[in-house]
Amino acid sequence: MTRDRAVDALRAYAIGGVVLGHWLVTGLVLAGDGGLHQASPLTALPGLAPVTWVLQTLGLFFFTAGFGSTRSLARHRGGSGGWLAGRLRRLLLPAVALLGVGATVLLAATVIGTSDDTLAVALRLAVSPLWFLLPLVVLVALTGPLRAAVRRWGVARCVAPAVAVVAAADLTVRLLPAGTDLPPVTVLAAWSVPYLLGVAHADGRLTGRRAGGVLAAGGAVALAALLALGYPVSAVGVPGAGVSNLNPPSLLVVALAVAQVGLGLLARPALRRLLTRPVPGRAVTEVNRSAVRIYLWHQPVLVAVTALTARSGLILPGLHTTPDGPGWVLARLCWLPLLAVVLVTVVRVGQPRTHLRRGVRAGGERPRQPGGGGVADRSAECGTSAPQVYDHRRSGPPDLQEVIAVRDSDPPSRGRADGQSR
Repeated sequence: MTRDRAVDALRAYAIGGVVLGHWLVTGLVLAGDGGLHQASPLTALPGLAPVTWVLQTLGLFFFTAGFGSTRSLARHRGGSGGWLAGRLRRLLLPAVALLGVGATVLLAATVIGTSDDTLAVALRLAVSPLWFLLPLVVLVALTGPLRAAVRRWGVARCVAPAVAVVAAADLTVRLLPAGTDLPPVTVLAAWSVPYLLGVAHADGRLTGRRAGGVLAAGGAVALAALLALGYPVSAVGVPGAGVSNLNPPSLLVVALAVAQVGLGLLARPALRRLLTRPVPGRAVTEVNRSAVRIYLWHQPVLVAVTALTARSGLILPGLHTTPDGPGWVLARLCWLPLLAVVLVTVVRVGQPRTHLRRGVRAGGERPRQPGGGGVADRSAECGTSAPQVYDHRRSGPPDLQEVIAVRDSDPPSRGRADGQSR
């Protein structure tokens, strides 16, 4: 079993971008009554809007989800129902744990007299990351049909209807009076585009630098055209702005996702070389192992650290102050290491503990891979490695074991096998 380490790196970057982006654009201001109010530095610093193109990485998140689900489904030997149940369990159990712990914490905070404003902000930020579950669960359930459609019609024909739905919704929003609410149809349509790209990539399409270049260039041209048409620059919502690119997802978000996927495909060789180094490789492995928990808990960690430090009576820059200038951004950057340490602690405490690690036999013996590989990881990015033929007469790795299969009805082959050196 082998992993696509470049996809692992893209997933780690996607999770890191979402976490860092939320921590930088979510200001929690301590009011005179002790309550916390939400604010955004993008309101006072609109020049930072292009930075959101780097930190709004949900397109890469859905791309790697499509890749992983397709690889996992292709490897699964049982019925699709059992496969889907396993995938959904990995997605929903961390969300259920978050809701359970969050409800307990909110109840305790209410009992000790926490202000209503703080409770409202905490509840909103704790629940807001859960929106991604609905489109992701639907897309995971449709992985089989989507893979069949990509194989039959090609990825371009499968993506085109989703893009048309998003474009029609954008046009409708601009034609209707301000404040008119539309059904959130673009949530599924917009994020199905990078998901389909992941399905196609896992199925052997969109490989090579040409495919990456076409996606990156096409996404960049679409971004420039949409900005010229008046789309907001920020890839995330800005409080007080009339139109948001993210709620609901607009064509600009789709174009950004396509461009990010193209750049990610172009960076595959560099990412693979980077992950041969111990520190980056280990960091990417740990992030992939806890990706869903990191995503779900990063906002509650921000609220918890801000609320607990506010009870000390001190107003700390970058944590409790209004995000009204570059000084706030610099101060918030100084708080990121503390937030990261708390998040890592929470994620590790919440990790499920099993008696035996995945892929490790009882007694601590690790199954070996051909060529001295380590533990076989049965993750979503695993695929059957190419068959190899070894010659016992050549020197090879010391842990290589030769297995010769013969048929009882073939005495000549048995004789040749018995004559092989062990």
